Amino acid sequence: MLRVLLVTDTDKPIGDLRDALAKLGYDMLAEPATPQALHRVVERERPDVIIIDTESPSRDTLEQLAVMNATAPRPVLMFSHDANQQLIRSAVNAGVTAYLVEGLASERLAPILEVALARFAQEAQLRERLTQAENELAERKLIDRAKRILMEQQKLTEPAAYAALRKRAMNQSVKLAEVARQIVALAQAQERPD
Repeated sequence: MLRVLLVTDTDKPIGDLRDALAKLGYDMLAEPATPQALHRVVERERPDVIIIDTESPSRDTLEQLAVMNATAPRPVLMFSHDANQQLIRSAVNAGVTAYLVEGLASERLAPILEVALARFAQEAQLRERLTQAENELAERKLIDRAKRILMEQQKLTEPAAYAALRKRAMNQSVKLAEVARQIVALAQAQERPD
């Protein structure tokens, strides 16, 4: 059962939305949060999805979403009456998964939520792959730097320096990147004046 946090910055009641989501089988969290409390409530309640009801998202709301998205990303659906294209782009850049301009029809909620959840899962996979690729590139650069150090210090060819790194990694039962990190750290320590 998905845990849903409602966020509103309007004075209009959102009891109908709460009731519609509860009827669809969603676990509704406490009282609706304000945009200013969003990050704190997300950390405390750990919702699976966030639904924001707003006339027009304020800069504060978008900033809170960006902070939340950087530290604890969640699928976010935003229902707004403002169809300004720049505002929509800003909302998406802040982490909004789905921005809907038309009203909140309860029969549309389930499919909209499913699409938002699927899109968020796909984006999470892409972020994970990007992080993995960045880590692999950083490790490759570190290994190349360690090879250059060994080539200079021990007058080795590149294949021989790589073989030395591999042998050390096998002997220490650690990853090649860890041995490279050790070699680079040692070389940096030797370069520093006392």
